[in-house]
Amino acid sequence: MSKIKMIPCLYLQAEKAVTGFGQRNLLGSGDILELSRKYTENGADELLIFDFSSTEEEHERAIRMIKRICAAGSGPCICAGHIQRLEDVKKLIYAGASKVVLNFSKASNVALLPEASQRFGREKILACVSAIREFTQNQSALEQYACGILALDSVQDEIARFSTIPVLLHTDLSREREMISLLKKGGLAAISGNFISNPALSIRDFKVKCKDKGIEVCFLESAVAWEEFKLGSDGLIPVVVQDDQTDEVLMVAYMNREAFEMTLQTGRMTYFSRSRQELWIKGMTSGHFQYVKSLKIDCDKDTLLARVEQIGAACHTGNHSCFFTTLAAKETNAANPLKVFQNVYDVIVDRKEHPKEGSYTNYLFDKGTDKILKKVGEECTEIVIAAKNPDPEEIKYEISDFLYHIMVLMVEKGITWEDITGELARRE
Repeated sequence: MSKIKMIPCLYLQAEKAVTGFGQRNLLGSGDILELSRKYTENGADELLIFDFSSTEEEHERAIRMIKRICAAGSGPCICAGHIQRLEDVKKLIYAGASKVVLNFSKASNVALLPEASQRFGREKILACVSAIREFTQNQSALEQYACGILALDSVQDEIARFSTIPVLLHTDLSREREMISLLKKGGLAAISGNFISNPALSIRDFKVKCKDKGIEVCFLESAVAWEEFKLGSDGLIPVVVQDDQTDEVLMVAYMNREAFEMTLQTGRMTYFSRSRQELWIKGMTSGHFQYVKSLKIDCDKDTLLARVEQIGAACHTGNHSCFFTTLAAKETNAANPLKVFQNVYDVIVDRKEHPKEGSYTNYLFDKGTDKILKKVGEECTEIVIAAKNPDPEEIKYEISDFLYHIMVLMVEKGITWEDITGELARRE
């Protein structure tokens, strides 16, 4: 049985939250970032963002806000609304949307489905239906080109009669008893709407109630019981924290049982501060939260390894990692590709900030973007020529040249390797 996701809605117009689909008095200050953080803290599995903008200018502002929500680490964001053409789909995916919803009450969106799916991948596209005929009339295309259905009406049972396609139901039901009854019937991959979107609701607590009723919901659960951990005399276990994208070791901290269980419940790293003798949610003051990607335990069961998505800097000094002071080191050739790229990138940044006479890199910066683009184009052509030749050393050399010039362009445009790897990770 698949686990049901809890997905609150954010109804967005330009940069502000607005009411929608029967929502009333739930939005506080209307600060969309505040709401997205609150939902994540409360245990949301994903977010569903409806763009209610009425003009192109408002739509562009909404996309900028969606980008900020995604960058803040609020979890995967499904985006719907104001999609007229393929360019709108692209903008939302480039802003960080995990999935984009095409409204099947609009003939233009129905026609857009195959192209959007082939361009960005079936796993990125949902279709929104508000009546069963919108599904049945397009069933073949939906099953081929969409990864699921966003249902705005209670049509999940009828859809299940024809198809096994996953259904995310948006419902106006607002009472816990009604929601439990609905979820127990099965047939849903996810639930959204008024009840789940109420900021006063603890989604974590509701998940516990669902689990007690035999409803399978998404939880982080430990494969090893806390009682099997080998703790220090203070009842704590050390945690080595590692960046999930770069493998860099960020910090070492400690957990007691409460911190461990809160980490599982919230998906955010929570520790026990030995100096303050209290629980410590990493990032609560700085905003530099750590979101759990995986938790592992070593062979002796006395140390945890946490792989995390790090927002901002892990260290209180402002450094990304607490391990920034080298005590001793031997010269070695870096083997980690990302580290090699980052080292070369850092040298290029240094040349831009501290020009060096006779530097080819500074020559490119002095000539400007057009010259850099010309060199990128030339290196692309050299790769094509080298690929036609039998010597593998030649193509290796030309690709290296191309990557160097690409990095010069990245520095010129203010794009980092973190931006690139983050974008690639979203496309996995």
